[in-house]
Parts: sequence; C-alpha cells; structure tokens
Amino acid sequence: MSRGLRVWQDMEKEQEKLRAWKERVARELDRVVAFWLDHSHDQEQGGFFTCLGRDGRVYDDLKYVWLQGRQVWMYCRLYRQFERFRRPELLNAAKAGGEFLLRYAQVAPPAKKCAFVLTRDGRPVKVQRTIFSECFYTMAMNELWRVTGDARYQNEAMEMMDQIVSWVREDPSGLGRPQLPGAPASESMAVPMMLLNLVEQLGEADEELAGISAELGDWCAQRILQHVQRGGQAVLENVSEDGEELSGCLGRHQNPGHALEAGWFLLRYAIRRGDAKLQAHVIDKFLLLPFHSGWDPEHGGLFYFQDADGLCPTQLEWAMKLWWPHSEAMIAFLMGYSETGDPALLRIFYQVAEYTFHRFRDPEYGEWFGYLNRDGKVALTIKGGPFKGCFHVPRCLAMCEEMLNDLLSRLAPASALSARSPPAGPARPGAE
Repeated sequence: MSRGLRVWQDMEKEQEKLRAWKERVARELDRVVAFWLDHSHDQEQGGFFTCLGRDGRVYDDLKYVWLQGRQVWMYCRLYRQFERFRRPELLNAAKAGGEFLLRYAQVAPPAKKCAFVLTRDGRPVKVQRTIFSECFYTMAMNELWRVTGDARYQNEAMEMMDQIVSWVREDPSGLGRPQLPGAPASESMAVPMMLLNLVEQLGEADEELAGISAELGDWCAQRILQHVQRGGQAVLENVSEDGEELSGCLGRHQNPGHALEAGWFLLRYAIRRGDAKLQAHVIDKFLLLPFHSGWDPEHGGLFYFQDADGLCPTQLEWAMKLWWPHSEAMIAFLMGYSETGDPALLRIFYQVAEYTFHRFRDPEYGEWFGYLNRDGKVALTIKGGPFKGCFHVPRCLAMCEEMLNDLLSRLAPASALSARSPPAGPARPGAE
C-alpha cells in the first residue's frame, strides 16, 4: 500500500469520526433546546423557570437574573446562527425574557445594580455583591439587539457595560461590598474572564466598537494571564491585585473548569490578534495543564476544585463532577485542535466528550444532569436550579457543532488531494 493511500484512508477515518460526532452533537442540541422550550417558559409572568426537575416539572418559581440573561442570550444566538432554530417561538420567548429583565432586573433604577433572585412576578429577593447578573444582562441585551434591531436593547447593553467597567476598574463601592481591614486585596479570575467575554460579545462585527474596547480586552487578557503561577506549573483561581500568589486556602484554590473556560476565551483573543506565541502559551497553560492535573485518574471526569499543594480542599463538593467544566473542556479542546491541527488536542476532546455524553446526558427525559458523585453516578436529578440553566450545555453543543462543521469543510478538499500531497493538518486557509 502506498504512503499516499494510507494517508488518504487515515483522513477518511478521521472525517468519519468527526462527522459522526457532528451528527451526535447536533441531535443532542435539538433535544436540549426542546427540553427548555417545553418546560421553562412562564407564559403568564414572562421570563423563564429554571428550577426544573428531571422530567421538567417546576419545583420552585424563583427567577435568577443571571440565568434569565443567559437563556435570552442562548435563544437569540441559536436563532441568529442556526437556520433550523430560526423559529418564531425562540425569538418570541427571547423577547419576552428580555422585557422581563428590562422591567424587573434592576433593583432601584436608575441605579444599575441588578438582583440575583426575583420572585416569579419580578420582585427582588436577593442581591449579590458581584458583577455577574449585570454581565449576563448585558449579553442578553446585546444579542437581542442583534436579532431584533431594537436600539433600546443595545442602549441598555452599552450603559450596563460602562457601569460594570466602572465597578471593576474605578470604584467598586456600588457593588455594596464593605472594605474590611483583614480581607486580602485579591482578584478572582472570573472577573477579567467575564469582561473579556463581554468585549468579544459587544465587538462582534463592529470594528469601531472593537477598536474602542481593544485596550479593555488587553487589560483583561493580562489580568487572566497573571493567574498562571508557580513558574508556570499552576493556574490559581485567586491572586493578589498585583498578580502574586496569596497565602492559605484562598491562594491555593484551583478550579480546572474555570481555567479551561478562560483558556478558550484567551484562545479567541489570541486568534483575533494573530498572536501565535500567545496561542501556544494558552494551550499549554490553560488547556493542557488544568486538564492533566484536574482529570480524575481513577474514575474519569474533571474534579470540581483542587488544592495546588495537593491538600484536601475545604469545599464539600470538591471531588464531584459538574456539567459545566466538561462543557467548557469540550469547547476548549475542539477549538485548540481546530486552530492547530494537533491530534493530541482532538484525542482529549474525544475523551472528554465520551465521558460527558455517557455520564451527564439523560436519554429518558432530555437535557443533562448537572451534578455527579466522584464515581460518575448521578447525585442530583434536577435539570436546573440557581446555577444551572439554559446556557452551558446548549452553548457547548452549538459551538462544537459549528467547529465540527468548519473542520469537515476544511478537511474535505484536503482529503481529495491527500494521495498526491498529504496535508499537515486542518490548518485554516492562508495559515502558514
């Protein structure tokens, strides 16, 4: 058998596997979206129920603002980017959710602080002293503007974005956190991560706005990168404001899923900048490092939390396997492979995806379980709650479907020529 024929056969097998995963992911996305369409819409008060049991029954009618924003964003993104989801029911539900947020999310307008929890009819129950409800409010409004053209939504998004940046970089007093003398001046990786994600969201297909926010994106990226500590051997969730390791449990705390999510945020940033050196650094430190340290060698799956010194974490759920770190890992490794052609990254994608589909997916009622014990058995049968809604799972599936489609379209012409000139990998057109 000639070398060219072997290469051609290998590429055909790889394409078959990628095609099978694309079809598997697309079917699963359809099932997941159907679950939320069937069970989560509040037709009377507006917005969405997210506290859903295994079969979709509502077990609590409280509404969590960050999950309301996430679901609006998700519906709009699906409507905008997938022909099969360009359906009135998705758009109408997204608009109803957006109007619910406009009416009720902000606790005391014109102040921008949003509630964390609302009653079913929109009365505030609880406020968190963080920026995350406001971040997902911003994402929802911007995406609504993109699908409707209604300037009200974009105005809301830009005003809220300005407030978030002010809280983070200038004056955090509006968040309501007291400055206590014994508290270390620390920075969670989640804050610059979310801001970088917002820069990406607001700057999409808007060169003027992308240019204005470029400095903010650079600042976010640098703040995330300083969480690589201990000579490049650990990604720590919290560091001091000047980028140094903190003492105690706070400083040793690691969250593999967050590092992986930050990884694909940074990877997109590096791709936009055309920075190959940064791209390689991100893959090494934010994809491979947290995966290899965070993957459970005995039972499989990603640990939820770890201690950088190998001590027992103090969080009771540290050894559990949660839905969202595995969703982020699927995105990160498929994106890494799509950009580099490194087969090692594709093998990890397959490893994570097989575990995730086998352990989290519910073949009977649809959607995914969110919380597994360390051995991979279901710990909680709920499909949604205060933290899990219509976001991580469908975002993962939608992004993976798009990347798999793109990979297959790039591999197809290459395989036709492979017998004469075997390609090095699925490099992007024009890449050197």
